[in-house]
Amino acid sequence: MSRIEFHHTDRAPAAIGPYSQAVSADGWLYTSGQIALDPESGQMVDGGFEAQARQVLANLRQVLSSAGCTFNDVVKATIYVADMANFPVLNELYGEAMGDHRPARSTVQAAALPKGALVEIDLVVRIPR
Repeated sequence: MSRIEFHHTDRAPAAIGPYSQAVSADGWLYTSGQIALDPESGQMVDGGFEAQARQVLANLRQVLSSAGCTFNDVVKATIYVADMANFPVLNELYGEAMGDHRPARSTVQAAALPKGALVEIDLVVRIPR
């Protein structure tokens, strides 16, 4: 039987509902969707889409680190954007974060995201042995 482990770091925003920042089971890590909340204040960052996307990626980096993972361990990303017109900026920042690593990815325009966020990303990650 697999053991489920819940992951949390104070270097990423606390969950705003009844869920965990990430959960691991059987060598896999599943992150909850991250939006652009500042981990210290719990408030959405200012500065529009680019600032939000940068904060989301920074939050995910910290959640991954709490489980001993990096972006190089990501197998699948699901990205939700409020406006697909921001896709080019998203693509550039995502590419910077992933480097040469190219996990599978879906990008979906959503009618609304939590707290009025402009972008939300969740990941499926293989935990390194």
